[in-house]
Amino acid sequence: MEETKSDPPTPSSSASPSNTSPALPRQPVSLIQPSQKRNKNNKTKVLRVFRSVFRSLPIITPACKMPVSLPDGHKSSSNNRVTGTLFGYRKGRVSFSIQENPRCLPNLVVELAMQTNALQKEMSSGMVRIALECEKRQEKDKTRLMEEPLWTMYCNGKKNGYGVKREATDEDLNVMEVLKAVSMGAGVLPGNSESEGPDGEMAYMRAHFDRVVGSKDSETLYMLSPDGNTGPELSIFFVRI
Repeated sequence: MEETKSDPPTPSSSASPSNTSPALPRQPVSLIQPSQKRNKNNKTKVLRVFRSVFRSLPIITPACKMPVSLPDGHKSSSNNRVTGTLFGYRKGRVSFSIQENPRCLPNLVVELAMQTNALQKEMSSGMVRIALECEKRQEKDKTRLMEEPLWTMYCNGKKNGYGVKREATDEDLNVMEVLKAVSMGAGVLPGNSESEGPDGEMAYMRAHFDRVVGSKDSETLYMLSPDGNTGPELSIFFVRI
């Protein structure tokens, strides 16, 4: 595997400020809690059935640590669908957020070991496979897969460095608020004068993702193209090995 050395990113790091672009206006946050958090202490029969269906799904066992295509017979289901957003300053690190839907607070924000413009270049090739890997824990450890703090990241088989899970920052929440009415799409937002990137613009791409849970140690997100249109393919694999 071709390898590029990289130090673990720090979530608080930011690019040098510039005053060449107007700042993205701060929006009052009206995002709501995801349903699983609203119902955290209410384990109903419906929720237990929902979990049992997830456990019955086939395990995705990657070849060379990650699969290269959508499993045969896989069909999209709105019950397993989440909203995923890739965003970041063009010459800064790209972040990935997962939301239940665009109106909800993020369930997860991961700062990836890749610059936004580099990911855009990979996406232009038509197929991107991102694998986020960490070590398995002892059986007694109940840490959930998506609660892991640090991941080794591979993009199309090439090691890039480390992905870091972090709490959503004020800037993250502001981006999610601005994009609340966007279910799918890509574009740019004005830079934030306090932490903008070298070129002063933040690029984003939002799409629906099918979420496939293989086991407590593997989960995959498959990006869905709108109306089955041809476009870049993106899969993100979370794996404990």
